[in-house]
Amino acid sequence: MAIRTYKPTSPGRRNASVNVRTELTGDPPTKSLLKPIKKTGGRNHHGVTTCRFRGGGTKRMYRIIDFKRNKDGVEGTVATIEYDPNRTCNIALVKYADGEKRYILAPVGLEVGQKVHSGDDVEPRLANALPLAKIPTGLNVHNIELTPGGGGKLVRSAGGSARLVAKEGKWAHIVLPSGEMRIIDARCRATIGQLGNTVSYTHLRAHETRHELVCRLL
Repeated sequence: MAIRTYKPTSPGRRNASVNVRTELTGDPPTKSLLKPIKKTGGRNHHGVTTCRFRGGGTKRMYRIIDFKRNKDGVEGTVATIEYDPNRTCNIALVKYADGEKRYILAPVGLEVGQKVHSGDDVEPRLANALPLAKIPTGLNVHNIELTPGGGGKLVRSAGGSARLVAKEGKWAHIVLPSGEMRIIDARCRATIGQLGNTVSYTHLRAHETRHELVCRLL
């Protein structure tokens, strides 16, 4: 993943940098997996304006992501890797053998044409989803469920990964990116690998560090 830096042609361009996003395939989003994001216009559930000066804005579409990864026993092939304006990490379009298409979160190293699987007995490889009880300890995981079948709730942002450190009976011990340790039902599913678009994660952490430094100085 490359970063492009600009020449200091103006004060605003000095020290500016952007993510080139060379890993994206550039394909348009799949229309069947899009739904519009409804706007409130600053009005509450009674129709009363509670926030003034909210205009119509531009149309925005939400990409429907498969957080549950419950397509068991059907092999999927990564067709595209796309940008998602609704989240920091990239997403991948998976075409399954039965013709269905789904979006999943794209981990680091995922490539077009790669095969992905989900289920209780699949191999613990990159982008495969399986219960924590079947994942070897020490692996990095993301999109972790809190309740079995409830869909991934933890570690879904760019560059994020948690580590499975131990398993005791029906419980699994997870170390989150923040350093917090969580004990989760071992039947909950997680996806193997670290989430991609790590440049965005690095920039976010650098911004937070600068903000913390300014707060301490004040």
